[in-house]
Amino acid sequence: MGKSLLSIDWDYFIYTQKWNLGSYIENTRSIINLWYKRYIQSKIRGRDIQKSFQLSSEVNTFWEKIKEHFSFANGIKAYVSDSNSLSYDIAREHKYSKVYLFDSHADLGYGGLSSLDFEVNCANWLGKLLKDKQIKQAIIIYSPYTSENPEYFKSINNAFNVKYTSLDDLDKGIETSAIHICRSGAWTPPWLDEKFVQFVDALGIPYKTMNYTARKWDIKNINLSDQIYYLMA
Repeated sequence: MGKSLLSIDWDYFIYTQKWNLGSYIENTRSIINLWYKRYIQSKIRGRDIQKSFQLSSEVNTFWEKIKEHFSFANGIKAYVSDSNSLSYDIAREHKYSKVYLFDSHADLGYGGLSSLDFEVNCANWLGKLLKDKQIKQAIIIYSPYTSENPEYFKSINNAFNVKYTSLDDLDKGIETSAIHICRSGAWTPPWLDEKFVQFVDALGIPYKTMNYTARKWDIKNINLSDQIYYLMA
C-alpha cells in the first residue's frame, strides 16, 4: 500500500503574462461568472482574453514522466475535484505520510503560521495537514510559471518538513496509492476545460469526481442582459 498522495493542480500547466487573478473563494461567481466578466471587459478594450492563457506542452508528456518516478499501488484511487482542498480530506482519511504537490501555488497558508488557525481551504490545506500532524512531509513541485517563491513561506518552512524540488529531481519508485487532480476553476479558464478532461482521461485510471461541475463556455450567445449580469459580478 502506498504511503503518499500525489496531488496535481491544473494551473501547474497554465501560463499567463497579463493576468494576476488574486485569491478567491471558490464559488459560482469566481469559477464561471468572473471569467465572462473578464472576457467582456477585455473585448471592450479590443483584446481577446482567451489568447492570454497558454497551455504548456508538458501536459502531453506529464503522465509518462510521472510514471518514471511514481510507483502506483494496486487498486490506486483517483479523484477529480474543483478545489485542491479535497487533498486534505484524502490524506487525512487514508493516513498518508507524504503529499507530493504539483501546483503554481504552495497552498501552505498565505499569512504565515497564523493562517493555519483558519478552517481548511484551498489556500492553506497543505499547511493544515502539517500542523494537524496528518502528514510528516510536504514535497512541492512548483510550476515553471509560478510567481511564488519558497521564501514567502519561511515561517512555515522552518516549523515543518517542507521540501521544494523539481519533477526531474524526484526519486524513483515513489509509492503512491491515491492521485487527486484539481481543476481550480477560479484560476484556470473554462475554455481549457476540454483539455483538462482529456488530461484526466489520459491517466488511464478510473476516477471519482467530487464537488466538480462541468462549466459551459459560450461566448457566441451572450446577449445584452447577460453582459450586464456578468459585468456586475
